[in-house]
Amino acid sequence: MDGEFDQTDAASQAEHADAEALRAQIAEKDKEIAELKDKYLRTLADSENARKRIRQQSEESVRIQRESILRDLLPIIDNLERALAAARNGTDAKTIVDGVEMTVRALIDFLRAQGVTPLQAVGQTFDPNRHEAVDHVASEAHPPNTVVDEFHRGYLIGERVLRPARVSVAKGNGTDSGKRNGGESDASDVENN
Repeated sequence: MDGEFDQTDAASQAEHADAEALRAQIAEKDKEIAELKDKYLRTLADSENARKRIRQQSEESVRIQRESILRDLLPIIDNLERALAAARNGTDAKTIVDGVEMTVRALIDFLRAQGVTPLQAVGQTFDPNRHEAVDHVASEAHPPNTVVDEFHRGYLIGERVLRPARVSVAKGNGTDSGKRNGGESDASDVENN
């Protein structure tokens, strides 16, 4: 019987050793999982902190740019206030007009510095992407679909339209009246005839 007991004891010890080895592996894997979880949480926190930092830097940059633009506008307001004071004090009209013209030039220079340029409209072919037609007029001096007058100047920022020009457009006379490219009828032209 001792032989059987020895074999059973040996088998039991082997199972116990295997169980201990598995427990050790599980403990090692648990430790590895805990380390990976910690790294993941740290990375997640770093990512969130970076996102917050970028957002704060972006907001700060926008604030600084806005303040810079507004600071550049203040001398223009000063010029307008001086023009108003001159008008109230009865200064001659030429001095007031000169002051207002200087102020307009300062505003145009300010806009150019911001990348804004005036849009040339009069004499150009009507472009619905750059012009807003508010009137169609008969004109023998201009070909049909040509901008003949400008009510509000349009502006570009870079190549994009910041504000379209509000314009009046020449319509055809005689047999062309009421017809546009390809002979399409325009209801506003028909109503105006």
